[in-house]
Amino acid sequence: MKRVLTFGTYDVFHVGHINLLQRAAALGDELIVGVSSDALNFSKKGRYPIYSEQDRMKIINSLRYVNLCFREESLEKKAEYLKYYKADVLVMGDDWKGKFDEFRDICEVVYLERTPSVSTTQLIEVITTSRSE
Repeated sequence: MKRVLTFGTYDVFHVGHINLLQRAAALGDELIVGVSSDALNFSKKGRYPIYSEQDRMKIINSLRYVNLCFREESLEKKAEYLKYYKADVLVMGDDWKGKFDEFRDICEVVYLERTPSVSTTQLIEVITTSRSE
C-alpha cells in the first residue's frame, strides 16, 4: 500500500485545493492530510484562518479522496509526521518547490503545479475589499 501525505491550511476551501488533493490521491492508495492548526497558521502568516481548524478538518475529512486527516501543530515536526504515518510520498504545491527536499531520505517528494489564478490569500483580499467598499 502506497501512502501519500500532504499538508495545508485549507482555509476558504476552493477548487485549487480539490485539484491538488485529487492529484495527490492519484499518486498512491491512501491520502493522509495534515491541516495546519490555527496557532500554526498564525505563526506562519500573521493571521488566523477565516474558518476554525475544526471546521477545516471537517471539510477535508468529508472528501472522498482523503483517507485520514490530522492536525499539524508544528512545521518542525514534518519529519515526525512522515515517519509516524509511514508516508511513501510527500506532496506539496509547487510554490514550495525545493523547500521539502530534505525529506527525500524518508520518502519521495513531489511538487504539484498549483491551479492558476486561484489562491486563498487572493480570495480573502477580494472578500475583505468588497466588504469595506
